[in-house]
Amino acid sequence: MAGTHVNPTRMELTRLKRKLVTAVRGHKLLKDKRDELMRQFLELVRENKSLRERVEAGLGAANANFAMARAADRGAVLDTALLTPKQEVQLEAGVKNVMSVEIPVFTVKTRTPDPNDIYSYGFAFTSGDLDDAVRSLSELLPDLLRLAEVEKSCQLLAAEIEKTRRRVNALEHVMIPDMQENIRYITMKLDENERSTQIRLYANPPLPPAEGGSCVVRRRERPALTPARTADRAETPVPAPSPSQNPSSRTRWRRGRDTRPRAARRRSGAGSPRRPRRA
Repeated sequence: MAGTHVNPTRMELTRLKRKLVTAVRGHKLLKDKRDELMRQFLELVRENKSLRERVEAGLGAANANFAMARAADRGAVLDTALLTPKQEVQLEAGVKNVMSVEIPVFTVKTRTPDPNDIYSYGFAFTSGDLDDAVRSLSELLPDLLRLAEVEKSCQLLAAEIEKTRRRVNALEHVMIPDMQENIRYITMKLDENERSTQIRLYANPPLPPAEGGSCVVRRRERPALTPARTADRAETPVPAPSPSQNPSSRTRWRRGRDTRPRAARRRSGAGSPRRPRRA
């Protein structure tokens, strides 16, 4: 019997069958979604690993160049050279739908397309190490934005994968087995009711319907003994058994047996042959 109480009716059986079909279809779709999310997640994880290694290497080189520039020039010169920026960067954030998951997409736009506008100082009073440090940071900016985008996408995809996995497990191990058990229980109950109805109809077959009436069930009942019939049974004399019906009498009537005395049978030769004497 199923774990939950269900009504063993045909309407409930039809409803459960439709619900089971929907659950099986949803389970298949969720499994496909989980597999596709896992594929996308693994691709982003590989890209994230390579981007992080490249960004960490670029940041290390940029810090080394800034340290060399600070060692070559005074701190006041560096602060004055980098005080007023010349280039502006605009960041536009959008979303992209990946298997019903909205992941961020970053777009970078500069005020001018000239790549030399990143230098906001003159080359006469600064060293070349400062130029290398500024250029390395400018080249590293797209990788930094892509790394932020990929890491956030990985976090969102991981949360969606966990949610989808819980749904798949709930359908596969809880809901679908429960519905199958309920359908089996209702089917067995309906078959049992049908068998009991057939047995009852075989035991009490219905009479043919009348001209304007319904079918009548005929019941087999023993006729009751009335007082008159009881008195007739009590007053009826019981006949005495005849000699042929009395097993204790000396003469027993049998079919095809000669009933004459033994001497008469011996004289006529119709008696049974005499047994030979023992030696």
